Amino acid sequence: MKNFKWLTGILVAALLWLLLYHNLELFADLLLQGLGVSRANRFGEAFYFFVYEVPKVLLLLTVVVFLMGVVHTFISAERTRALLSGKRTGIGNIMAATLGIVTPFCSCSAVPLFIGFLQAGVPLGVTFSFLIAAPMINEVALALLFGMFGWKVALLYMSMGLAVAILAGMVIGKLNMERYLEEWVQKLQESTVSADVEGEVMSVPLRIQEGIGHVRDIVGKVWLYIVLGVGLGAGIHGYVPENFMASLMVKSVWWSVPAAVLIGVPIYSNAAGILPVVQALLGKGAALGTVMAFMMSVIALSAPEMIILHKVLKPQLIAVFAGVVAVGIMLVGFVFNLVL
Repeated sequence: MKNFKWLTGILVAALLWLLLYHNLELFADLLLQGLGVSRANRFGEAFYFFVYEVPKVLLLLTVVVFLMGVVHTFISAERTRALLSGKRTGIGNIMAATLGIVTPFCSCSAVPLFIGFLQAGVPLGVTFSFLIAAPMINEVALALLFGMFGWKVALLYMSMGLAVAILAGMVIGKLNMERYLEEWVQKLQESTVSADVEGEVMSVPLRIQEGIGHVRDIVGKVWLYIVLGVGLGAGIHGYVPENFMASLMVKSVWWSVPAAVLIGVPIYSNAAGILPVVQALLGKGAALGTVMAFMMSVIALSAPEMIILHKVLKPQLIAVFAGVVAVGIMLVGFVFNLVL
């Protein structure tokens, strides 16, 4: 009877979560209408972005952390590390990057799963492969690229994006930078030992309480950074100076690709949101490879993502992550400009 009550409670919570998650756009629209704000102007678009993205990321973080907390009671961190570390690290990077293709998250939305992977004891380099691939090469981006530019561009983008995600994750893994995780994350990893593995079979209520405890501990630590990060991105989202950027993104000068990456980092958007900007830049004469580098930096290296990650990673690791990915993105831009 006790198990039934807990399971019923989880079912009700899950239905409520689904109801909230699938009506975020409606909530945002109603809020703007109630406040008399129109999306037709820059402020309205930025405000809509904020009120839609903040609850979306927090809802994703809550459910992922809860599920990973429950998973910990079945599978020990040591077993997870053994599966994805050592000689299998390369395979783990490929698996994580491939998983990113089927998860249509922006960079900030991918952070909850990134934390969940760390929480489960997945090696650091493997988690970074997912964090890079999820926003950069999800199916939404590929479908839109296919429709706008054809299968050759979509396939080349996917291949290069996967290469960046896999190789960047492997490089970060080889650097053994786990000591640059924030202390609370390191303690979280050290404490993830399954009671079942130790010979004690946990009851359903205890497993659920473990998941709730993880939500309380982790979400309580990072929610403010999520609000600040998305707030920064929303503020920039409505003010993209397309004419100025197009003038910099020409094929004839070597520095156009690095400049495009630097311009893209402060801007926050998902693949669907940035592709219309990409199309507008190309229409103004910008080079395809340079614009692709800009797009990748927007969706894989956004400043709001860095703000959120600051609560999880120390500055040294954030710098290495940004540097390795930026170099990979610039190589993609140069290759696109060379072959197309």
